[in-house]
Amino acid sequence: MRRVLLFALCLFVLTYLFSANKSRPIASIPFEMVGTYVVIKVKINDSSPLNLILDTGVRNTIITELQTGDRISLNYSDVKDLMGLGGGEQLEAYTSNFNSLIIGKLKLNPKTVYVLKEDAFNLSKHSGTKINGLIGVDVFYDHVVEVNYTSRRVNFYNNESFIEPKDYEKTRLSIESRKMFVQLSVMQADSSSRDVKMLLDTGAELNAWFQTYKDQSVKAPENGVKCTIGQGLNGEIKGKIGRISRICFGSFCFEKPIVSFPDSASISEIVGNSNRDGTIGSQLLSRFNYYIDFANKQFYFKPNSNFKSRFNYNVAGIEISQVVPYLPIKEIWRVWTDSPAEKAGVLNGDQLVEINGQKAFELTLNEIRHIFETASRYPMKLTLMRNAQEISVEIDMKSKI
Repeated sequence: MRRVLLFALCLFVLTYLFSANKSRPIASIPFEMVGTYVVIKVKINDSSPLNLILDTGVRNTIITELQTGDRISLNYSDVKDLMGLGGGEQLEAYTSNFNSLIIGKLKLNPKTVYVLKEDAFNLSKHSGTKINGLIGVDVFYDHVVEVNYTSRRVNFYNNESFIEPKDYEKTRLSIESRKMFVQLSVMQADSSSRDVKMLLDTGAELNAWFQTYKDQSVKAPENGVKCTIGQGLNGEIKGKIGRISRICFGSFCFEKPIVSFPDSASISEIVGNSNRDGTIGSQLLSRFNYYIDFANKQFYFKPNSNFKSRFNYNVAGIEISQVVPYLPIKEIWRVWTDSPAEKAGVLNGDQLVEINGQKAFELTLNEIRHIFETASRYPMKLTLMRNAQEISVEIDMKSKI
């Protein structure tokens, strides 16, 4: 009897250990939160470590810029036009095939890498952090990938031994042209509700955007704000932002979220021939910890501490950059048309000196953006430098949506 009990106990312990080991990641790396971007360090072949945004909206790794001290050696096969969102010209990129991507202890190959002839994104300037480019969805092909905002880590698991995580909701991924799509449920102002097909795009720093030029499109609210939604591969994406009644991702719902509606000219060439309704971006995804199981077409997600964060938008209508990432000089990159900033006389190229009496060099770009996104009944006071002269302006910060 004792032998039977001892055997059963050993079997239980071995089974437990075996199951526990199966759930352990084969690679776990820290990431840096830059805005809502997930930025990880990656080596390409024998390169120096490069800072790349995890971007499921592009298929392959794209190097957008290299700075002093960055080192990389690639063999180029040809030049390719990269297609993406935006109303500008196509981007040309050098193509390099059969590369190794080294992420922590993980080595992924063979992978295609593109190097842009011209940096259209200016990621380092806009973030104030050195960013060399984007790492695309092809890193998800062979492993289950966990993005955990609570621990600030990206974990990779073997497909064959992965166990579904407990306490996580799951939804099915649809895979088209090697990109991932999920469903959202949308309630509009007239209380009508429908399911929409959305691209999963961790490289889009927004909650969600919806196309509006098809008959069954999500209806844009009447009191939206004109804006520049973002930067696509082929130029600026212009449109407007506004609130819709509700969006639900699985059983998790958001009331009165702020979402975007691009102009048709910015997206029609990419979206026109598909049945895609829009995109889920990093601002919404960062409210969850999640696993992406590309091989089995499953997405597991669970709310984290960001889940109940307020939905904000750029009330001032100012986009700012740090021309040199390591120097605290803040410059007005773009002023939105018809925005409070434009009406107050702010111009592209103005240098930001003070915000509400606080020196701009003491603030990070994220801190300044937070001020621009905080509605107030009191005006925001800016001191600007233009043509070697200081200028003071007051900007109406009452929310328009």
